[in-house]
Amino acid sequence: MTTEAANAVTEVDADELPLSCPGPHTPLWNMHPKVFLDVATTGEAKCPYCGAEYRLKGPAPTH
Repeated sequence: MTTEAANAVTEVDADELPLSCPGPHTPLWNMHPKVFLDVATTGEAKCPYCGAEYRLKGPAPTH
């Protein structure tokens, strides 16, 4: 894994919420316990297990 790949930020749309990590396309060897991440509050979140960073595209959804 390169440093660039390690620091990559995954952008998600509001229609992909609720967001969880690992995602549905994560290889089995790279799995960790599923954790839900709150990107709607601050616009970004970081997984406590693997360090993956996520950013919300556009405005947060209103309920």
